[in-house]
Amino acid sequence: MTARPDPTPPADDAARRQARSVLRLTHGALAYIAEDGAPGISRIALGLVEDQGLVTLISGLAPHSAALRATPDCAVMVGEPDAKGDPLTHPRLMIKARAGFVARDGDDHQTLRLAWLQDHPKAKLYVDFTDFTFVRLRIVSALLNGGFGKAFRLMPQDLIPPPNRQKPICRTPEPQGP
Repeated sequence: MTARPDPTPPADDAARRQARSVLRLTHGALAYIAEDGAPGISRIALGLVEDQGLVTLISGLAPHSAALRATPDCAVMVGEPDAKGDPLTHPRLMIKARAGFVARDGDDHQTLRLAWLQDHPKAKLYVDFTDFTFVRLRIVSALLNGGFGKAFRLMPQDLIPPPNRQKPICRTPEPQGP
């Protein structure tokens, strides 16, 4: 049987800009495989970490915490429909990722904590609870659905802007162009 060619092209500059714009959202839906093998999904807060990709802060009490420790492969969907129109015509980004937990006693934890609170000030209420841990979501690949007939495949380098040492570690990427 002949393999069907992939109808989704690689990203061009406009698709990269649109994907980075969608990635500016501070929350998304995390899909994971639960310990019983069944799929699960949770809404999570997100931040973008230069040179590393996405990060989230999760409680060890949440079902997705144990699931990600057992099976780090996951997916994140980012994008919200506008108030008007068909929700399926609005841009969304589906990201395949691999979760990695950040040790609370490591240097990275404190750096992430300070940066996280800049973008998520309400997290000050719980960021220091001992059951909360930062999790890096290393991007493997992504699919941008930019609206009807506008789908593109993206790689990590398409989504993560080049490092800029003058900016904070955790931030939302700046929009680039129209």
